[in-house]
Amino acid sequence: MPVSLYFCCLFNIFFSLKRCPFFMEPHNRTRVSQFFLLRLSDDPDLQPLLFGLFLSTYLVTVLGNLLLILAVSSNSHLHTPMYFFLSHLSLADIGISTTTVPNMLVNLQTQSKSIPYAGCLAQVTVFSLFACLESLLLTVMAYDRLVAICHPLHYLVIMNPHLCGLLVLVSFSISLLNSQLHYLMMSQLTFCADVEIPHFFCELSQLLNLACSDISTSNILIYFIGAILAGVPLSGILYSYIRIISSILRVSSSDGKYKAFSTCGSHLSVVCLFYGAALGVYLSSTVSSSHRKGAVVSVIYTVVTPLLNPFIYSLRNRDIKSALWGIIIRMA
Repeated sequence: MPVSLYFCCLFNIFFSLKRCPFFMEPHNRTRVSQFFLLRLSDDPDLQPLLFGLFLSTYLVTVLGNLLLILAVSSNSHLHTPMYFFLSHLSLADIGISTTTVPNMLVNLQTQSKSIPYAGCLAQVTVFSLFACLESLLLTVMAYDRLVAICHPLHYLVIMNPHLCGLLVLVSFSISLLNSQLHYLMMSQLTFCADVEIPHFFCELSQLLNLACSDISTSNILIYFIGAILAGVPLSGILYSYIRIISSILRVSSSDGKYKAFSTCGSHLSVVCLFYGAALGVYLSSTVSSSHRKGAVVSVIYTVVTPLLNPFIYSLRNRDIKSALWGIIIRMA
């Protein structure tokens, strides 16, 4: 299909959706000016401890991921596809943590649970952007490992800079589209009064349960988006590792098998942590009726996962460790 015809079709679809009542330009239909977020604990003696814990966790997360980005950008030996994707993954981790933790810290410090409507809308939009981006980047990194192990002689030819840049650009574009769909869905919701969100940050699925307006269309759309943007990347990762494992099993020497497994060990650890936490949140919400337990589980993929990612990649990687030591020595 010619490129011009392709974009013409996209514009026709877009403008037809804009005429649909669900995708109308957002306007002020809500009667609320603020929401109230659930705290992880209502014990006043525990608030300073939680504040110190989350503040230190956030600072270490931002510092660790920034150091990882700096190490990759400053060391020419790390200018490879794997580290190129890793630096963007660190950027997504910073985005996820920054979207949720600072507002939680402010609420803990001020003993307030409120968040303005505009702030909640921004949190829904930005969090969906970075969460989707992380999922897509993990899929891209799985494909990178697949090419490196199954087609080592053609790795640099296949994973050329043009393709790497295109994969990251497509991931950003899909994530941006996903965030805009979340924005449009929330902007169409009507809330009858100031409501308490059973979570420590604004999440669209929680807000849908609190809306006074009809949410049947929104529920269908959010399940469809979730199935596409969670199912397809996870299927791609599983397919990649099935191919990787089958290729490794054909290697005769044990040293060769260990070396091949070690190249994807860090990525596999991050994938298990990210999707395992997301699955835990889903199961906790379906099995348990306690919203507080679900919020505590959500801390894993919003706070713990961005914190551990740079440590997982740096502690298991000599190139990253040497680059970080070089940065520390230059700074000292």
